[in-house]
Amino acid sequence: MVTFVTRAPALRGIVTAMPAHQESNRDLSGLFGEEMVGKIIKATGIETRPVSDGLLISDMAVAAAQILMDGLGWDKDSIDLLVLVTQTPDYPLPATSYVVHGRLGLPITTATLDLRLGCSGFVYALSIISSMMAAGGLKRALLIGGDVINSMIADDDRALRLLFGDAVAATALEASDDDRKIGFDLGADGSGAFHLMSETGGVAKSGDPRLYMDGARVLSFSLRQVAPSVARALAAVGLTADQMDHVILHQANAMMIQSLAKKIGLRDDQVVEVVRDYGNTGPASIPLAMCETFRQMTSEKPVNLLLSGFGVGWSWASAVWRTSLPRYCDIIRLPHKDQS
Repeated sequence: MVTFVTRAPALRGIVTAMPAHQESNRDLSGLFGEEMVGKIIKATGIETRPVSDGLLISDMAVAAAQILMDGLGWDKDSIDLLVLVTQTPDYPLPATSYVVHGRLGLPITTATLDLRLGCSGFVYALSIISSMMAAGGLKRALLIGGDVINSMIADDDRALRLLFGDAVAATALEASDDDRKIGFDLGADGSGAFHLMSETGGVAKSGDPRLYMDGARVLSFSLRQVAPSVARALAAVGLTADQMDHVILHQANAMMIQSLAKKIGLRDDQVVEVVRDYGNTGPASIPLAMCETFRQMTSEKPVNLLLSGFGVGWSWASAVWRTSLPRYCDIIRLPHKDQS
């Protein structure tokens, strides 16, 4: 594990883009059986999910990032860094961040990279951006993350089809002159690599991608590693779980969130849970949950955030972040690509 503290960036805004098409899990009762679907909904808390029908990561990323920059009044030439996190790139190469860079018309001075990470990816990317800003020189960054994971799930896969949503979140981060800190704990266990995997390539031209997941092993790994990771991140900045205003765990499913919250020792009022209407949105799940929570808030008071992502790899990443609330938040729905 790697645990460290650095200067905290300021959270300026979040826009989440997702397909307008929503798939209701109840509507799948005819395919999987009413009793089976009812049990899955009860255990996961997931009722509806956005499902892409032609939209790629780049489509949603460009829409979210452009609305975010417009909402904040950020000129595209002011973006120093673009980091895109996805498990479902448009193509095996080039990196999807470069497709997004070009479509947004960002300048050649914008450093750009992909992270091929899953549900821990938002916090991993946040650690990279925070470190680069603290080192000096970078002022503004876009952190974009998400998947079109349903493109990798067969229609008749009852183990996976009711779990995942397709979405992309764009987060605006800015270097700050104040003395706020952010603490990270990052870890990996490659022995779990084959328990959650796909053996195929990019989404745009892929023939028949398929996702495999051993759900029991995912749960066991999460219950084993997340709470200790959270404890290390808290200790790094000298705070306790009780001092956190909002705790946003990766939104895998309600059962996992509640189990981890109990293991960490959290109060119900601290824990954010938004899986009912979105499902598991992978790298977008943490910023989507923040967006859903913060877009109705207007407080000027800084908040203590505890974030923790975990999953494919195995990988995990936790952060304790003191920041002001974002100035701009929105959730947008995009039509089928052929209709736009």
